[in-house]
Amino acid sequence: MSQGVRTRPEGSGQPLSEAYDTALLDLDGVVYAGGNAIAHAVDSLAAARDGGMRLAYVTNNALRPPDAVAGHLTELGIPAGAEDVITSAQAVARLISEQVPHGARVLVIGGDGLRVALRERGLTPVESADDDPAAVVQGFGGADLPWGRFAEASYAVARGVPWFASNTDLTIPSGRGIAPGNGAAVEVVRIATGAEPQVAGKPLPPMHKETIIRTGAKRPLVVGDRLDTDIEGAFNGEVDSLLVLTGVTDGAGLLAAPPRHRPTYVDADLRGLLSGQPEVTEEGDGFRCGGWTASAGADRLELAGDGEALDGLRALCAAAWTAAGDGSCALDGAKALARLGL
Repeated sequence: MSQGVRTRPEGSGQPLSEAYDTALLDLDGVVYAGGNAIAHAVDSLAAARDGGMRLAYVTNNALRPPDAVAGHLTELGIPAGAEDVITSAQAVARLISEQVPHGARVLVIGGDGLRVALRERGLTPVESADDDPAAVVQGFGGADLPWGRFAEASYAVARGVPWFASNTDLTIPSGRGIAPGNGAAVEVVRIATGAEPQVAGKPLPPMHKETIIRTGAKRPLVVGDRLDTDIEGAFNGEVDSLLVLTGVTDGAGLLAAPPRHRPTYVDADLRGLLSGQPEVTEEGDGFRCGGWTASAGADRLELAGDGEALDGLRALCAAAWTAAGDGSCALDGAKALARLGL
């Protein structure tokens, strides 16, 4: 992938499952939400896997260890082993292990996923700031994480103990809607201490490094629902990406995306792995995809034509991203998106 400014989604004459050797799939909002599989995920992933594509599940959620995540996927009808799952807990554990002695104590604010990952790297999880930790690590601990755990982290960080975070996603999709993520919890400790953590998860390099080490992918495709983690992580790793619209990103957010948040491809859901992607072409002063033509007006995006809604969205992306250049498009796209039902 070129690091030049992307001004339109790309096309592909091949199904993406054939064009790339490994799909690096986000989980929350892509494969499942609130514990339930997202529509078309099970069948689409089975078809991609049967066609020879390796599937790796890459999540910023550090709550559960890989074997638990794999077990959940298998229960949903998506066969997976622990070796197929890469978590931000693993990435942050490696980051910590590179900076503290083998066997060092690490104060854990989070779930079992962090504890398992730390032990894998030869580190010792502890529960109190008074246990003489060499580091503090904070990861998503679920809805039942006691408030006192944030105080414990704050005590240690205020004493000068190095602070690490698995990720800083402010929100996380759930079956009931959007809930606070680990980033919201990190803010609690930041407010109390004024410190800044070292962060491992998407979109930062430690997570991409961990993923490539564990999968051995040569031509990976990042598949995600978030622009500021999945897509920016692909941008930072200089690999291609597919945005699916089953999670937190909506049409308005996509049109306003700055260059680091612009995906290579856009599709409705994981069925996009099994097909090629249509070309977006220049047509006069606008951009055409399928039966739609989009252009940038004086203060808003214009859309003409008819056809598949996703083709209209791809054309609008080209008009918005071209108008924005290396910035974020400020043109009003609400009317055009409403016409597409997005």
